[in-house]
Amino acid sequence: MKSAKFSAFILNLFLGSGYFLAQPIISDAASAYPDRPVKMIIPWAAGGDTDVIKRVVANAMEKHLGQPMVVANITGASGTRGAAEARKSAPDGYTIYSTHDYIHTTYYTGVSDVSYRDFEPVCLATSTPAIFAVYGKSKWKTMKELVDDAKKRPEEIKVGATLGSTSHFFPAMIEHAAKIKFKYVSYEGTAPRMTALMGGHIDGAETNLTQVDKEKSGQLKFLAIATPKREPEVPNLPTLKEVGIDVLYAVNRGIVAPKGTPEAALAKLEDACAKASKDPSVVKAMKKHGTVIEFLGRKAYADFLRKNDKENADLAQALGYKRK
Repeated sequence: MKSAKFSAFILNLFLGSGYFLAQPIISDAASAYPDRPVKMIIPWAAGGDTDVIKRVVANAMEKHLGQPMVVANITGASGTRGAAEARKSAPDGYTIYSTHDYIHTTYYTGVSDVSYRDFEPVCLATSTPAIFAVYGKSKWKTMKELVDDAKKRPEEIKVGATLGSTSHFFPAMIEHAAKIKFKYVSYEGTAPRMTALMGGHIDGAETNLTQVDKEKSGQLKFLAIATPKREPEVPNLPTLKEVGIDVLYAVNRGIVAPKGTPEAALAKLEDACAKASKDPSVVKAMKKHGTVIEFLGRKAYADFLRKNDKENADLAQALGYKRK
């Protein structure tokens, strides 16, 4: 009997010692993150706005993570293929997801069942004001001319968009405010949409100041910008509000991780994003791309996502979309 009690004592002592000895190992593993490359899923084609902007951010983040950031463009279905792939990825910190407001718009238009709630917030990185542009050789010189024409020819003016995404919501907001109707032509991402617009295959589309050189060369024509006041870089470009269309809009780009990603990994990713937002190379590149650096850490970004989700849900309902 004494022998049995002694054996149990030794076993408990061994297990207890093993438990305490294991703690530094777990802690060391957490502190070692990342010990291999981190993949960033971008749900749009290479060369588009999100791809160009997020590659700059990723390059700056890897300096602070000490590991390469590998970009994977997973395109299709209005960006929802990439979202679905990110959602099912292992929550280990080695897959992160580049998202923006489309995570809300595709959900509330019924294009996708992926929600921002499926992810852990890491950071908001940038905000890019929207511009309504038309083909460089189009007959319209002002937004008023286009609106007047659209009223005479409902559903005849062709607007390129990724259906259910921000490039669709922005002109849809203009339709709603101006009481006009466009005919939508679907494109997967910015790059093919801009190619179509510059080739005159469509009449108009959402764009931003990244295309200012194309505007100056006459390949595009900017009609109005969705900011509260005029932008210094294009001082002659009126705001939508100035021309009687009460619309403000920007694409807000951030980083999230699969639900359940460890706290230690999220903290290091957040820190790398914060440092990247102050990197001179990022500041210079964002100015070139007509984008504002808008860093928010995890807590503030979580609040931002909740608010943005509600705004997009209300907007989708106002535009006639009903989530089933």
